[in-house]
Amino acid sequence: MLRTAIFMIGIAGLAAGGSTFISAQTPGPSLSEQQRSLLSAREQSEEARQRSEALRRQAEAASNDADRIASEAAALAARIQAAEADIKAARTRISIVSKLQQRQRARLAEKQGPMIRLTAALQMMTRKPTALALVEPRSLDELIYMRSILSAVMPEIERRTASLRDEVKQGERLRLQSTRAIASLDMSQRQLTERRQQLAGLEASERVDAAQLSDDAGIEQERALALGEEARDILDLMDQIRASGAVREALEALEGPILRPGQGKDQAVSAARQNEDVANAYRLPVIGEIVTGLGEISNSGYRSRGLTIAVDSGAQIVAPAAGRIAYSGRYRGYGNILIIEHDAGWTSLITNMAMSSVNVGDGVVQGAPVGRSGSDDPTVTIELRRNGRPIDIAALIG
Repeated sequence: MLRTAIFMIGIAGLAAGGSTFISAQTPGPSLSEQQRSLLSAREQSEEARQRSEALRRQAEAASNDADRIASEAAALAARIQAAEADIKAARTRISIVSKLQQRQRARLAEKQGPMIRLTAALQMMTRKPTALALVEPRSLDELIYMRSILSAVMPEIERRTASLRDEVKQGERLRLQSTRAIASLDMSQRQLTERRQQLAGLEASERVDAAQLSDDAGIEQERALALGEEARDILDLMDQIRASGAVREALEALEGPILRPGQGKDQAVSAARQNEDVANAYRLPVIGEIVTGLGEISNSGYRSRGLTIAVDSGAQIVAPAAGRIAYSGRYRGYGNILIIEHDAGWTSLITNMAMSSVNVGDGVVQGAPVGRSGSDDPTVTIELRRNGRPIDIAALIG
């Protein structure tokens, strides 16, 4: 009867197996949060692709080399941002599949346990030779009893083993998904490297042309940096730049000699006219997730005046709207910053950049590459002001 008891223990374990779910305890974001992040990355990638295609068509229709190069650079920057979003999506997919695999392994282990115990019980039964039942009638009764039990529980065994087979198939599907996600990540990383090299070559050519057209760009850059030294804080700097911009606009309205390129808004006029109103076409300058909104209290205790975006190291930063570069350089406590003047009193401030690829006086189209994020603190902050007052960007971009 000992074998009977062992067999019944196996059957009881089979009946209990699979009734509960053992979840894999993994740190980090939840599966639903990662799924939302994956959806957001895919949307950002598609939007960047659409921008790139529109800018490519705009470059083809450009009437002069300057507009063509500017649009081509913006199109390349959009393709870089699409590749960055693809990389983020691929990494998120890999993480999601890893979580699903952990859960699937836990379910499989839970369902395998009773089957292992049942198999062990059956193996113990088969160790007794059948011929022994002829000389031991009690053993024959036991064998008949066990066969009747097996005929009763066999349907349940088949059902549970079918579930195990389904779990094994699911594991294979997850393995294939993981392989595809890794391949997608590798391809996106190669595309990102190639497009960054293309953009670097185009920017180098653009800088040569700009230097030939504007021999006083260095003077204006030094003037802007001097304003930064004199300003008490970054708000004071923006007010000074806004005041100097108003003076420049007033001078441009007077009859007389046209200001030299780099001194006025000549380089940005055609780009700025592409948008009748900044508020109708504003976009975030970088691919990432918003971690702090306007008016929120940050970890350091100050109230945010714009949006802080968590980004990957070396993320491409672009102009959120067409305009003119009013300040480009380091500023105390904010890393490399960029101030862009738009039409109608609108001003953008981008801070915590690792490097800037534009100079003061440059005119930029919307989406033009202006710099990259850093690696030590991969966040970028964007502020938008109109006549000195902060504007909620989130409301503009929906």
